[in-house]
Amino acid sequence: MESSVESAVAAAVAVGGGGYCCGGWETPKREECRIPATLPCPAAPRKAVPDLGKRRSPPKNGYFQPPDLEALFALAPRRQASTCA
Repeated sequence: MESSVESAVAAAVAVGGGGYCCGGWETPKREECRIPATLPCPAAPRKAVPDLGKRRSPPKNGYFQPPDLEALFALAPRRQASTCA
């Protein structure tokens, strides 16, 4: 039993066309079958310019200042290293 590809090739050869000509397959030569020419790569994206001179105004309601902020950052008392003598 022949596969469907083999039967399709045999039918094309019997009809006398289908790309099989003069003892072998030929590459299509039409312009629409050609691989398109490579296009140049686009330019790299530009880096954003930092706004160094632009100063922001302080918030309208002021900065949030929790009452226990200093307690969070207070230094814990250092433990003395015990000497084992």
